[in-house]
Amino acid sequence: MTATYTFDVFSSLDGFGAHTGDWGGYWGKQGPELLERRFGLYEQPQRMVFGATTFRDFAEMFTSLDPDVFDPWVARMRALPTTVVSSTLHSPLDWPDATVAAGDAVDVVARLKKESDVPLRSHGSLAVNRALMAAGLVDRVQLTIFPALTGATGAARLFEGAEDFDLELLESRTLDGNTMELIYRPTRH
Repeated sequence: MTATYTFDVFSSLDGFGAHTGDWGGYWGKQGPELLERRFGLYEQPQRMVFGATTFRDFAEMFTSLDPDVFDPWVARMRALPTTVVSSTLHSPLDWPDATVAAGDAVDVVARLKKESDVPLRSHGSLAVNRALMAAGLVDRVQLTIFPALTGATGAARLFEGAEDFDLELLESRTLDGNTMELIYRPTRH
């Protein structure tokens, strides 16, 4: 059986995955429903998959801040088994259960999908996930859209340079009255 792969990503309404401004985490728009939903998503057994850049960013964040300031879902995410696709990082990593898989992300994830007995999830890792989508390896795109426009401070356009895809809406929900979570099945257009 093939494991499902979910590309899980946060976005401003104008399609940025990050910002350089003073918005704070979640563009300052997180609320109790969002945090509860995130906590529940990471309660299930699964394997995380990160590219080297996202992993480095997360690892730096975890080591530079007091763990008590993280939302509980982030601690759960960090505790999950994790595969880092990288030709520049080497084990051991400063992460509870992480391994490095050298090689092309498409080859690594294709193998993981065949071998894993739990679903696979990636939070962020934009370039890696664009390549995985182009290769037909992404089963779900879980897009959480925060009510903010970051035209002046936005960074990391989510799908810049991506192939064309049709998206079948599988689930949608509004969290805290203003944040949208949309789950799609992508198919190459």
